[in-house]
Amino acid sequence: MKVKSRHHLRADAVAKIRDTMAEQLDIELPDASFELVEFDDVEYDVVLIDGSPDVFYLEENVPFLTVRGANTYEPSSHVVTVDAGAVAFLSNGADVMRPGIVEADADIAAGDLVVINEETHGKFLAVGRARVDGTELLGDDGKVVDTIHYVGDELYEWTL
Repeated sequence: MKVKSRHHLRADAVAKIRDTMAEQLDIELPDASFELVEFDDVEYDVVLIDGSPDVFYLEENVPFLTVRGANTYEPSSHVVTVDAGAVAFLSNGADVMRPGIVEADADIAAGDLVVINEETHGKFLAVGRARVDGTELLGDDGKVVDTIHYVGDELYEWTL
């Protein structure tokens, strides 16, 4: 990933990130240094919080936690929990299938970004986009979350 620019965010941009994270994921981000890193060769931008790539923008002006950010701040909303059998697949970028899901927040709407958590150790493995509402995520068959970012991918491994 080739860095195009890197700069500190203004107070209003930081406030928007904090508000969005509180509203969507029920987390409070710390008073810290927030820097925006823009790339030439990928479709997202990253926000460094005290130097750690904890937030990213998949769409313009819509921040969401990275896998690292989810493991640091532990969101309690928009979480989909999978069983141990799904871990190996998710770590290779697979999408989330209904049979692997053991719990999902009912407040998830189709199209929402979600974080994928594994039930055994409570670690976050991926970020994805729900294909269906949270009440429809549990079941016997079908792909229900499209994986966007996961443990071991280019963003997860990226450092300055």
